[in-house]
Amino acid sequence: MAEFKHLVLVKFKEEVAVEEVLKGMEKLVSEMDIVKSFVWGEDIESHEMLRQGFTHAFMMTFSSKDDYGAFVSHPNHVEFSSTFSAAIDKAVLLDFPAVTIKTTTA
Repeated sequence: MAEFKHLVLVKFKEEVAVEEVLKGMEKLVSEMDIVKSFVWGEDIESHEMLRQGFTHAFMMTFSSKDDYGAFVSHPNHVEFSSTFSAAIDKAVLLDFPAVTIKTTTA
């Protein structure tokens, strides 16, 4: 069964303390074993025309779509989602089974 990915691109509202939102998200995922991995980053290279105002990307990996469903309905996620939603100006979300073509090994 393929891993399941949750990708979120956001533009935060001007007045938002982004660092606080990021700390909250990191706390959320660190407390939930169902999240297999979590990465995030702030765009520093793309031309404005290409990024369309989006500044941050977040990606979570789950073992399955069912695990993702359990995460979304978890009370901790539901609570954090209201805080996160209030902080963003716009967002794009994509949820998809991952097709892996190449992985790196350490």
